[in-house]
Amino acid sequence: MIANKHITKIVAVIMAIAVCLCLCAMTFSDELENLVGGSGISMEYETKLFDTDKIISINILMDDSEWEDMLSNASAEQYYECDVEINGDIFYNVAIRPKGNTSLSSIASDPDNDRYSFKLEFDQYVDGQTCYGLDKLILNNNYADATNMKEALIYDMFQYMGVDASLYNYAEISVNGDYWGVYLALEAVEESFMLRNYGTDYGELYKPDSMNFGNMGGGFEKKDFGNMTPPTMGSKGSFDMSQAPEKVSQKSDGGSRQETEIRHFSQRGGFGSMMGGNGANLNYSDDDLDSYSTIWDCEVTDTTESDHKRVVTALRNISEGTDLENYMDIDNLLKYAAVHIFSVNTDSLSGTMAHNYYLYESDGMLNILPWDYNLALGGMGGMGGFDGSSSGATSTVNDAIDDAFSGTDFFDTLLGDEEYHEQYYEYMQQLVDEYLLGEGFTKFYNRTRQQIDELVKNDPNALYTYEEYEEALEVLCEVINLRGQSIDGQINGTIPSTATDQNNSEALIDASHIDLSVMGTMNMGGGFSRGDSKTNNDIEETEGSEMPQFESEMPEGFDPSQMGGEIPEGFAPSQFGGEMPEGFDPSQFGGEMPEGFDPSRFGGEMPEGFDASQFGEFGSEGNMPFMNYGENSTNNLSGNLILFGVCFLVLIAGLVFAMLFKRKKYRR
Repeated sequence: MIANKHITKIVAVIMAIAVCLCLCAMTFSDELENLVGGSGISMEYETKLFDTDKIISINILMDDSEWEDMLSNASAEQYYECDVEINGDIFYNVAIRPKGNTSLSSIASDPDNDRYSFKLEFDQYVDGQTCYGLDKLILNNNYADATNMKEALIYDMFQYMGVDASLYNYAEISVNGDYWGVYLALEAVEESFMLRNYGTDYGELYKPDSMNFGNMGGGFEKKDFGNMTPPTMGSKGSFDMSQAPEKVSQKSDGGSRQETEIRHFSQRGGFGSMMGGNGANLNYSDDDLDSYSTIWDCEVTDTTESDHKRVVTALRNISEGTDLENYMDIDNLLKYAAVHIFSVNTDSLSGTMAHNYYLYESDGMLNILPWDYNLALGGMGGMGGFDGSSSGATSTVNDAIDDAFSGTDFFDTLLGDEEYHEQYYEYMQQLVDEYLLGEGFTKFYNRTRQQIDELVKNDPNALYTYEEYEEALEVLCEVINLRGQSIDGQINGTIPSTATDQNNSEALIDASHIDLSVMGTMNMGGGFSRGDSKTNNDIEETEGSEMPQFESEMPEGFDPSQMGGEIPEGFAPSQFGGEMPEGFDPSQFGGEMPEGFDPSRFGGEMPEGFDASQFGEFGSEGNMPFMNYGENSTNNLSGNLILFGVCFLVLIAGLVFAMLFKRKKYRR
């Protein structure tokens, strides 16, 4: 009786609570969704594909003529249709294409090998098809890496530190049942990746690339460089070699060390645009969205102007050091920085080229996601200050952990903060103490050798012999050990932690006995050197092959036509450090000289026969393919509707409850 007497009041209270919940759900939808699953979704492929205790078996089923046609036209990066058997399960109508930049052009120029990297896209021909939930799978060929381990090692470090990064595993690749080679399989950074890491309410994704010349201004369009890799650029997005400090300094042991930090150059204009202009280097310049066109042109998700404004707002506040916790995913970025700087990957923001990373934005907060580490630990060869020889080993091992991101200002205010800098050091110390000296590296190394040794030995398309593989692994273990020692010393103050202070320092760990080229290095021509090959300084130029390393003068045989476009505004020939080489033919640039061009910048008289009228306007079509997803706004809406629906059901339940009790009361 008492319950019936107060039932109306009880129902009223329940209804009031339900209404409040509905209002709270609408007001704090993002926070609530994070609590109910917005922080990430467990995906089946995490265990099906990327359980590193067992490598993946992949059999590509494809008509032989189609396979050969794809390999013959690999540079076009066109999709072909195939079926794929993965760990015994067959996926039909899968898209496959060769992928890569320097690695692709290098293999394409090698008449003896077709070991391309590949991309498997499961939803290209069949809408919504996935491989255990994964939309795209990357198969990397371990180009320029005789160890077959460097990239896997760095991704293992990222996983150990809990960084938002791709999952990895090794894969035994076959084509129509015939063994093709052992590859590194990676989770593509696209929709499945974001669902796994950020849930259905994921943000926006970009893959900025300073080497994408489509919208750099000055008529300098994206061109095919063939086998030519652009020369080393200055730090912070510059190219002016005339302003660089002395690059080689004598040490007391008679060796030399190439400096990797070239600072205080202009960020924009001339070839500096190649290294980060139009936003790729994540440096804030102004609020004009067009100043960051490289970012927008390299979108992965479908983005809008309002999305772009949030990115620019974040970049401005980051540059000013304002409310960093609201504009940066601080903990993930600090962990990323620790692993990335450990890796000495100069083919990235910590080198001189603003590429090989993903920019992720969610609710105005920016994050960087790692990508492409096969050239870590000195693998850039002549690029970025490492020549692959003994002199480069000391520089690599002691690579400075402070002021390390020479290609961007993005980390300056973050690592300039005392609290965050200390946290960064703690993460680096954790890598040394727990991963290197603990069980992390040993477990990774022993497991990987057990899994791939025989596959490497029997690989019909191997880029290195098995003997070179074994020798490279010995060097890898020593370099990793010495790198850990140097980082420990830099953190504790016994070794200088900036490139400036390291110059001529006697405290550096001596690695002059190590030849980094044994592990494989990329040469200036876009090729790679094997362990028993000449170092970059000894490379002989051959027709259609790679170019020799150079630092100041233009190399003999340099073909400017490969640059493909008008000379950008502000181009300073003095950046090449002297007279133009004998035989230089400006007609290869194909048109008129750009306005403001100053021939005196060549550092001497113009070469005999120089004809400025031969310079002119030209360009080329070609844009990098990017997959677009237009579902983000739908995901936001659906998440809010679900939350609202739950609260609405509570309200309905309260009404039903009230009606039932009232009926019982009237019956009595």
